[in-house]
Amino acid sequence: MTTTRYGALLRGINVGGSRKVPMAALRDVLTGLGHRDVATYLQSGNAVFTDTTDADENTLAAALGDAIQEQFGFPVECLVRDAAYLKAVADACPFPAASLQGKQLHVTYLSEAVDLDRFAAIDQESYLPEEFRLGDRALYLYTPDGLGRSRLAEALSRPRVYKGLIATSRNWNTVVKLVELTHE
Repeated sequence: MTTTRYGALLRGINVGGSRKVPMAALRDVLTGLGHRDVATYLQSGNAVFTDTTDADENTLAAALGDAIQEQFGFPVECLVRDAAYLKAVADACPFPAASLQGKQLHVTYLSEAVDLDRFAAIDQESYLPEEFRLGDRALYLYTPDGLGRSRLAEALSRPRVYKGLIATSRNWNTVVKLVELTHE
């Protein structure tokens, strides 16, 4: 039997007082699914766990989403990524992460690979110095003034951009912490 460490990324919970999922309850849900070494990070839907079932990421994400729906009564889109993938995303960052503040750099994790055609309507040059680049099922977003003031982030958040995908973003501090937590 093999064991694999995973990160679970839940989309759109505990934001603005709605779709509340307490982290202790999320840990209980994951433990109830048979996962071990469960931990959460912050209140924004980040969890790590060890799985021994050899299930694939999509199966694990679907089971977690179903369990959350059953426990809390509302759907939550979930992505599950293994430790190697989370580390590879951090290592492949096309921006100088070590010299930036965590609020200046974000990763949007995607449920599947995409190409630049999906973003053809976004004139990247008109948003400079903000930039985005694509990675392996990930979009890296550099926002020198932070996400809250980012015009590019606003353009990228339009529903048509991620139509048909699960997409959930994390700031660089969280990206790094998830790598640390899945490699303990």
